[in-house]
Amino acid sequence: MSTTKFTSFKDFYPYYLSEHKSTINKLLHATGTVTGICFLSYTIYTEQYRLSPLSLLFGYTFAWIGHFVFEKNKPATFKHPIYSFIGDWVMLKDIIIRKIKL
Repeated sequence: MSTTKFTSFKDFYPYYLSEHKSTINKLLHATGTVTGICFLSYTIYTEQYRLSPLSLLFGYTFAWIGHFVFEKNKPATFKHPIYSFIGDWVMLKDIIIRKIKL
């Protein structure tokens, strides 16, 4: 796990990608992010706002399975939570536009 103090997301993102080499891990991250946003949308649509924190649970469960089971490393979220959260979204975008090959 990195002990580096990143001062910008631009500096952090290459490290983030280096922690996501496994295709399965990247797919689990994408699945968790999409599932989380779908559940969040559902809670807003149905006005069940108290359930909205569960959307984070969906996203992180998939991601952490990817890290602990397939990547065999600790999620960067533990040391860099904000940058990692942003990294999940940027990586999903990069997967969708095929900047990141699976």
